[in-house]
Amino acid sequence: MNDTPMLRGTLSVHPRGFGFVQGDDGRSAFVPPPLLRGHLDGDGVVAELREEDDGRSSCASVERTSRWRQRLCGTVREGKRGLELVPDPEVANSPWPLDAKPAPAAGSWVVAELDGERARLLRAIPEDERELTLLLERWGIRRERPETAPEQEVAFEGRRDLREVPTLTVDSPSSKDLDDALSAYPADAEGAVRVLISIADVDAFVAEGSPTDLEARRRGTTVYLPGLVEPMLPRGLSEDALSLLPDVERNTLTCELRIDPEGQVTATDLYASRIRNHARLSYAAVAAFLDEGDAEEVPAAVHETLRWLRTAAARLSAARATRGGVNMVREEARLELDEAGEALALTPTVETSAHRLVERLMVAANEAVGRWLVERGLPGVYRVHDEPGDEQVLDLATFARGFGFEAAFGRRLTPIGLRAFEEQFEQTSCAPAIRSVLRRALGPARYTTAPGMHFGLAAPLYVHFTSPIRRYPDLLVHRVVKRYLSGDRSQQAEDPALEALCVELNALTWRARKAENARRKTLVARYFAERAGEPHVAHVVLVRQGRLIAQLQGLGVVGAVDWSELPGNGRCAIDERTQSVRASDGSRWSVGDALQVEIGEVDVERGQVGLRLVGRA
Repeated sequence: MNDTPMLRGTLSVHPRGFGFVQGDDGRSAFVPPPLLRGHLDGDGVVAELREEDDGRSSCASVERTSRWRQRLCGTVREGKRGLELVPDPEVANSPWPLDAKPAPAAGSWVVAELDGERARLLRAIPEDERELTLLLERWGIRRERPETAPEQEVAFEGRRDLREVPTLTVDSPSSKDLDDALSAYPADAEGAVRVLISIADVDAFVAEGSPTDLEARRRGTTVYLPGLVEPMLPRGLSEDALSLLPDVERNTLTCELRIDPEGQVTATDLYASRIRNHARLSYAAVAAFLDEGDAEEVPAAVHETLRWLRTAAARLSAARATRGGVNMVREEARLELDEAGEALALTPTVETSAHRLVERLMVAANEAVGRWLVERGLPGVYRVHDEPGDEQVLDLATFARGFGFEAAFGRRLTPIGLRAFEEQFEQTSCAPAIRSVLRRALGPARYTTAPGMHFGLAAPLYVHFTSPIRRYPDLLVHRVVKRYLSGDRSQQAEDPALEALCVELNALTWRARKAENARRKTLVARYFAERAGEPHVAHVVLVRQGRLIAQLQGLGVVGAVDWSELPGNGRCAIDERTQSVRASDGSRWSVGDALQVEIGEVDVERGQVGLRLVGRA
């Protein structure tokens, strides 16, 4: 029997040529450069481990078990045995044999398709497209779309006619894929308000198993890069035939909620419907109407509807406050781009009453649909966010103390305990930085067929239902609902095939977010490259060997203060348990510290903003 310790997980390649196996069980192990040959970042692997003298683990062997990458991006060179592709160093550390006729010039940037242990040239990359193409290929974001026949809408019997019910959408002015609309009926004799959340019926145009559906599944989600949107569905559908555009009729799925005066959802009705969007509104216009009574950009036909929607959202907000949870909205400045796609300005974003109204109603719909599925024993794609473990709770308490707050969570962190902690910091200038630490400490949510709690929202059950144009999990939920509404009672909960699909969708969603963040970092770095010496206040959100990671107040931009900036010229000791650094003069620099900084050296290619320390804020 082989007693050699093994680790199964995902390979992570460092641009310096080494790597790590990130284990499925939370462990990690170093991979020396020679063992990376033939492997790619993101490969599923199983590694044989050995313990080093310092107590850390390294890999004695690495065997690939799966691979999601189909293509490589890099430069061409002439090797000893013919043409070679030198890949993106964040993807691989060794060249690949390249098949190409005619042969491109040495040094050319190309995209190649993997063919066993070789790569086959697909196309050369023009210089002006190199940066964006490299990013998209690094994270597997698809741009090419196979040719498919136009989709024909499929009729669904029993649709309710809501075309005369005043209905509105609330979105950013630049949005084109409008997939959710709102309407409401006045309160009944018991004070209950009925809210109708109507969602584009994507399934009516995109048949399961069709070429369009299979391509949407391969993409998993729409990718929103600054200055570029890569839609999950063809633009003819996402921005036209399916989009809930103003003054046009559309087929939808409606989630009708009865919300009593105490904010409890006392009834949920799901049905196919047909609506007409009577008013396309912006968040700014809705906020101006609700907060100031400014109706200049809000048609009179939806005034009463907006007031009842505000009533319903306020009730939901009050009820949600009693069960806990936390607002995980990101502080992220809006990038204003020029025609060439370069950042002209960073404008702080502000959450308004309109954002909160829409968020409360969408969350309520997603929760209600989750309950509806479980009550009927139907399969579902649930959005689950696990309760933090003991170690995470201790880390959070440590982080809280670093920011100057006493959390005293106890042995177990509950949603109410989390909300009580938020009550301490939500009005402070360091709130966005604390939320950044919270998001990292609490970890991500995931898709699964097993019903479970969404801890951050304090929701016993939660699905994604409200954005099927943009997210494939929402489309899956729509199909379950429509089958049931059409009389199909054969569906079984927790289907293994659906769970396997959830694993794929989790990976696709993660890669899309990584691509979005990477593109944003590049543009932000280029913006700050012209602003050396610009002063800012920043809060330390992470301590790493050699660097303090700090978030610029009001912008959500993250930069790094090198230890050489600290007293003692970098002679520092890190305490990972308390997330702090002690400098040689005895001063301590910890997560939560407010700093006065200036913009320093910027690495545009890696999207890194250096910060020079001026002092404590």
